Amino acid sequence: MHVIGHALVAVRRPATRVGWDRAISVGFAVGSVCFLVGPFPGFVQLVGAAADSVVFFVGSIFFTLAAAMELREGTVRRGHRWGRDPSWWSAAVQFVGTLLFNLSTYSAMQDSLSTQQENRLIWTPDVFGSACFLVSGALAYRVTAGPGLLPRRMDRAGTAAAVNLLGCVLFGISAIASFVVPSTGSILDLAAANWCTSLGALCFLIGAVLSLPPWHTARPAATT
Repeated sequence: MHVIGHALVAVRRPATRVGWDRAISVGFAVGSVCFLVGPFPGFVQLVGAAADSVVFFVGSIFFTLAAAMELREGTVRRGHRWGRDPSWWSAAVQFVGTLLFNLSTYSAMQDSLSTQQENRLIWTPDVFGSACFLVSGALAYRVTAGPGLLPRRMDRAGTAAAVNLLGCVLFGISAIASFVVPSTGSILDLAAANWCTSLGALCFLIGAVLSLPPWHTARPAATT
């Protein structure tokens, strides 16, 4: 079975589609690295706040490109959109989440935003984007795990689904912790926001690596 959304795994596929799957995994990996490094202690002091904001925005763009390719792949595989396939819906909801991250990270590059503007333009799309990721990750995990709480087998697909779901939970915690308190103008819990973002991105990076199709899958079959 080919699972999309937050649990893309490789199965026997034509070389062109294996290459497509590889591009999806690389896109998520690059985006994950950006979100892993961006909030890392000392990085903003090293490159400056403006450059740090650009790193987040670039990461969100890679997330969106990969999610768009993944949604396209799932649509082609099914032959049509919508339907009741939870795997397709996982990819669709994930794509919406990446668009919300685009809005949030783009707004974060703007200077001189008020507290109300930061919460409306940065925090709100971040929270909804994280919620979309959580729904997407839960759907993908359910497809992989089956009716029980634990995956049916802890192979690459099961591990990737579990790790990605953990990353979605950490992103959600980070989003909540990044709320700017109007009375003080400071972030609710900066340490939790930064660490949960980095750890969540690390989970996504691990999931992307696990989803990377083996290079030998693209080799043509031997002829006699």
